[in-house]
Amino acid sequence: MQRIRLRYTKRGRLRFTSHRDFQRAFERALRRSEVPMAYSAGFTPHPKVSYANAAPTGTGSEAEFLEIALTEARDPAVLRELLNESLPDGLDITDAVEARTSGLADRLTASVWEMRVEGVTVEEAGRAVSAFLAAGTVEVQRRAKNGMRTFDARAAVASLEALHAESDRPGDDACAILRLVVRHTTPAVRPDDVLSGLRAVADLAPPVPVAVTRLAQGLFDEESGTVTDPLAPDRDATPAASAAVGDAAATVPEGAETA
Repeated sequence: MQRIRLRYTKRGRLRFTSHRDFQRAFERALRRSEVPMAYSAGFTPHPKVSYANAAPTGTGSEAEFLEIALTEARDPAVLRELLNESLPDGLDITDAVEARTSGLADRLTASVWEMRVEGVTVEEAGRAVSAFLAAGTVEVQRRAKNGMRTFDARAAVASLEALHAESDRPGDDACAILRLVVRHTTPAVRPDDVLSGLRAVADLAPPVPVAVTRLAQGLFDEESGTVTDPLAPDRDATPAASAAVGDAAATVPEGAETA
């Protein structure tokens, strides 16, 4: 069995597709591309696809990840091209690597988000950002399955800055970009929660809906404050080293413990 890890996007109008919509489109692309998928056991077998930390419906993304299991080995680059031919424009596979390490989900500990705030100047956005970062806690509310839930939106935000951008609206020069790095916590803090926090601490209320895009997702480096590429360990691992790890694991007797 071979495992392939893919990075894909949600762009343009496709940002409004739900995660279930993407699943259907992706599984249809697998069938059209005749990918030799491994299937689960049971009365209703499903292709072995593992989705990791999907972005909320309505947000764009340049960094979504999933993993598929194959019954026959395939070249990841060729597989990426075949899948893109069967996927709609906007849902694009941008990277494909063979999984040579474990724990992809464990390497998705933070996201870089960009929020395009039309009708708000960079000065207004900057004052709101300063107030948010200066606050010890910023409590916000979100409706959950069990009713309204109150939680702190400030602790998960590793960085937040306001940048100037050109407005897309005719006759309006006011537009700011909010760039933020958010740690993946429980409960998860989403960009709209940060917007609610900015409204709470600085009365920042954009006159039009904010366009949100995830730019990156990966392991958060506490020293540099950056988010690293989660596929880099697989890309850097040599096949020989991976085979040695697999052979070593195979020699451990069943039930034995390793240090």
